[in-house]
Amino acid sequence: MKASQEFIKQLEELYQTYEQEVRKSSKEGLLTDSTARTYLLHSGNFIKWCRNDFIPGGRNIN
Repeated sequence: MKASQEFIKQLEELYQTYEQEVRKSSKEGLLTDSTARTYLLHSGNFIKWCRNDFIPGGRNIN
């Protein structure tokens, strides 16, 4: 694990808020669907990396 459980919990809570904002911006036409998906994919990958479930360029666990 690259980060503590407490940090991961806080990060996941913040991610939920971020995800809501990205989806709202997409619905309002401020982001294209493709851009919103990209934002969420890469930020989600960062959280997976913090959990030690993601290796950039490698075969990933989840």
